[in-house]
Amino acid sequence: VRIGLMNLMLHGIDHPNIDYKDTLSKKYDEQNRYDVVIANPPFKGSIDQSETIDTFRTKTTKTELLYIELMFNLLGNGGKCAVIVPDGVLFGNSKAHKEIRKLVLEKCRLDAVISMPSGVFKPYAGVSTAVLFFTKGEPTQNVWFYKMESDGFSLDDKRTFIDGKGDIPDILEHYNKKYKENPTDRKKKYFLVPIEEIKEKDWDLS
Repeated sequence: VRIGLMNLMLHGIDHPNIDYKDTLSKKYDEQNRYDVVIANPPFKGSIDQSETIDTFRTKTTKTELLYIELMFNLLGNGGKCAVIVPDGVLFGNSKAHKEIRKLVLEKCRLDAVISMPSGVFKPYAGVSTAVLFFTKGEPTQNVWFYKMESDGFSLDDKRTFIDGKGDIPDILEHYNKKYKENPTDRKKKYFLVPIEEIKEKDWDLS
């Protein structure tokens, strides 16, 4: 908590508000409160199911799935979320994996899935990750996919500075024009996929 407070103060937030709580436990009861949630929750964790919030519809002990439902619950109608998830969330075939993807696609507008290269969290972890962008309160029609190849640093343990940008300017440019451009070429870095196709493929987002 002290590290988090200091980090926010160093980034210009003079009065940060951080509570020391387990947001997946029954002691945490915030719902429909926030306009924006931005998160990089812990991956590959597990929790005693008897300790989790009773209202969770996703019956699992996998924290990377429970956190997505938690963020959905925290958002008010029209609220937006950007969350980093391990790749397995996109294609896992367990019932819980499919339920969480269905929740994000049917109860939200899944605006984008940005796949990141596996080295972006080195030297701490080599896991492949993706960023989900979704807006609560309306169903998905099309999902914009982008295969990010660089974040402006080398993808080895040294993470050497290259340009500090990589594909990020390109992502921002084409994300904001995604419906105008309506890209369909699956061989490019980015393209739109209709919800009907995703449903046919068992809610797979990979």
